[in-house]
Amino acid sequence: MNSARNVSTQSSDIEVSVVMPCLNEIDTIATCIDKALRSFRECNLRGEVIVADNGSTDGSIEMATSCGARVVAVSRRGYGAALMGGIAASRGQFVIMGDADDSYDFLAVPLFVERLSQGADLVQGCRMPRGGGTVLPGAMPVLHRWVGNPILSWLVRTMFRIPINDVYCGLRGFRKSFYDSLDVRSHGMEFATEMIIRAGLSGGRLCEVPITLHPDGRQQHGPHLRTFRDGWRTLRLFMIYSPRWTFFIPGLTMIGLGLLGYLLAMPQVRIAGIAFDVHTLLVASLMVLLGYQAVMFAILARIFASRERMIPPAPTLERLSVEIALFIGGGLTIIGIGLILAVVAMWYRVGFGPLDYPTTMRWVIPGVTMIAAGFQTILAALFVGVLKMHRGSELADVIVQEGIS
Repeated sequence: MNSARNVSTQSSDIEVSVVMPCLNEIDTIATCIDKALRSFRECNLRGEVIVADNGSTDGSIEMATSCGARVVAVSRRGYGAALMGGIAASRGQFVIMGDADDSYDFLAVPLFVERLSQGADLVQGCRMPRGGGTVLPGAMPVLHRWVGNPILSWLVRTMFRIPINDVYCGLRGFRKSFYDSLDVRSHGMEFATEMIIRAGLSGGRLCEVPITLHPDGRQQHGPHLRTFRDGWRTLRLFMIYSPRWTFFIPGLTMIGLGLLGYLLAMPQVRIAGIAFDVHTLLVASLMVLLGYQAVMFAILARIFASRERMIPPAPTLERLSVEIALFIGGGLTIIGIGLILAVVAMWYRVGFGPLDYPTTMRWVIPGVTMIAAGFQTILAALFVGVLKMHRGSELADVIVQEGIS
């Protein structure tokens, strides 16, 4: 057995690297390594096991070394940081990553290698019955199984059109060259989700294989995952990678509702005895401004994300002229100032005395709204100019995709 281990970890022609993040996993690390090495022997694979240690103090490092793994010390804390270090040190054409808590069966490694050999860029394990997987009793918290994982996976399928049923599954395989092209940046638990999103946005060939999730085998401590903290980080990631869904569409919806309020309030429409007056107009203006700001933020976030090569660029936004945007912003501002000056003229004609508020507010509120929207447009246009000064020469290397992701 020892000789087989030496061959699998010392060969200069390694086919597959199994990478396990580790932080005080003394209870289960040996079992996980033994299963991975056994899968190599049974399928005649030239492989290595890399344990990416994140600061273990319980003897996990010594245990992993004695079992035949190569230990890579990663000083930066975090699930994603550990995996980044381990993957960077891997020497295989294919990389299989999985947790070292014995919840994943590393005897399934050949299933992933087979699909990768058939041309897949990333093979995602699926624990959920929807994708043919199995969750054994006690293997997954109820909140994760029935709320968190299904919702987050649904969001990935909806927002990014990526056909994955179990986005949080930590057992997956990928081509190392493909992973290197993704430039994944998250250092926490959201690392796995970011990898899926970037793989889908880059046009990678993704597929799933059903697996079985076993109960966590650790006794000395519980899972490193923190439900609400890591769930929020994942949602925050969605906001960055899909400004279309998180800001653009909600912003347009708010603008639409605000304009509807204008249509009802400006002519003082009554519906079923309900009068829509200046108060409705004021709230409608608030909706328009909030929605407009959300749309502006979506555009800025989209340009920034594409410039940072996080998502493919949108040619329409790349052609956005700063000067035209400044002209539009200036025009809105001038019109708004004109409306307010018209009210000042009314005020002058009555000797700066009391005004007919229901009438004059129908001039003042749209005027203030236009000035605010115009000023926002001017600032956004200037910031677009700043963004376009950054990494412009590298955009040709990124896959082109029309629209806001």
